[in-house]
Amino acid sequence: MAANGTSTSETTEPVSELNQANGETTSGATMNVDLAVRDRYSAAAQEAEAALCCPVDYDPEYLKIIPEEIIERDYGCGDPSRWVNEGETVLDLGSGGGKICYIAAQIVKDSGRVIGVDCNDTMLELARRHQSAIGETLGYDVVDFRKGRIQDLQLNLDRLEEYLKTNPVDSVDDWQKLQEYQDHLRKTEPLVESDSIDVVVSNCVLNLVREEDRRQLFSELFRVLKRGGRAVISDIVSDETIPDSLRNDPNLWSGCISGAFREDLFLDAFTDAGFYGVEIVARQSEPWAIIDGYEFRSLTVQAFKGKEGPCMDHKQAVIYKGPWKSVTDDDGHKLVRGQRMAVCKKTFDLYSKAPYADQIIPIEPNEAVSPEKAQPFNCHGVPIRSPKETKSGLPVLNMLPSDSSCGSDGCC
Repeated sequence: MAANGTSTSETTEPVSELNQANGETTSGATMNVDLAVRDRYSAAAQEAEAALCCPVDYDPEYLKIIPEEIIERDYGCGDPSRWVNEGETVLDLGSGGGKICYIAAQIVKDSGRVIGVDCNDTMLELARRHQSAIGETLGYDVVDFRKGRIQDLQLNLDRLEEYLKTNPVDSVDDWQKLQEYQDHLRKTEPLVESDSIDVVVSNCVLNLVREEDRRQLFSELFRVLKRGGRAVISDIVSDETIPDSLRNDPNLWSGCISGAFREDLFLDAFTDAGFYGVEIVARQSEPWAIIDGYEFRSLTVQAFKGKEGPCMDHKQAVIYKGPWKSVTDDDGHKLVRGQRMAVCKKTFDLYSKAPYADQIIPIEPNEAVSPEKAQPFNCHGVPIRSPKETKSGLPVLNMLPSDSSCGSDGCC
């Protein structure tokens, strides 16, 4: 990235030469991702590293109360806090020095709550060091920093460390007891409760997680959200599949490059985990970095939780406004522009809220169908709902416009 933080960063040297220049060597298939990330971010928490930054325009009003050392050691690629609302409970995955948490605290105000999760002790110390002073400035303290791995939001690592101080592992039997205690902690004292969060945010962290842990990562993200909650994730993505020659490089991985999701697969990861309404809300036009012709840029994705449950027919319909002739959602519902499409109550309720509400016209039946009388609905195909069905029960009569329909300026 150029010194002004706005232009494309192009790496033209071979990767091996790049690593030698940085004092790094590739480790091939034996690369320890967790170790590479931990060491680099521990160092970056003590001394700012410009190579980890991506240009982001934060609202300067929110930065006024945040200490300079936190701002200098923030290594994000987007601003997911823009999609946070007052009064919400926010979870920041990979909260680092706490910048996004302290921005979110100002947005949610004293009626909300902000939880930051990170496993790096140096970063957590930086974030916690200023918590009291920032709370005094705001007049309230709604931030809570917790030690944990973002792919395992059930295990509280602070509590686990307390256990290890008095129960060191010196044998297989000790190791088995440790495993049992971890399971006990997950069940009785989860780091983050299920169905407890309004919005999960993350800023350039998911790409640092090992590929074998990513399915669990998205599953945990989904678990902690309330029904109707959402995830807003900013991360680095690639335009093509990254070859092993780059993926096995610890310097590039810890630098938020070689662990990047491919852009389309990043979106698929949300739908595979059960999210709906997945959409790109921000995308960097020019790449942040180019290595061997592969482009890397910032992407912010918003996705919602809440489409679980049976499909029941309440005689409801939706009209897709356009501009496309037809659209098909993630579940195969095809909506034809201008047609009254029959949908189940679950789908009707989802379409009546963000991110769909602006695109459809909801049509309720004249006579509401009670849950007891609703019949199972086959969502495959989405038939056209006859107007006669939705207006059933209305009296059959002729009605013509009266003189009162005309205003002072003439008839409508």
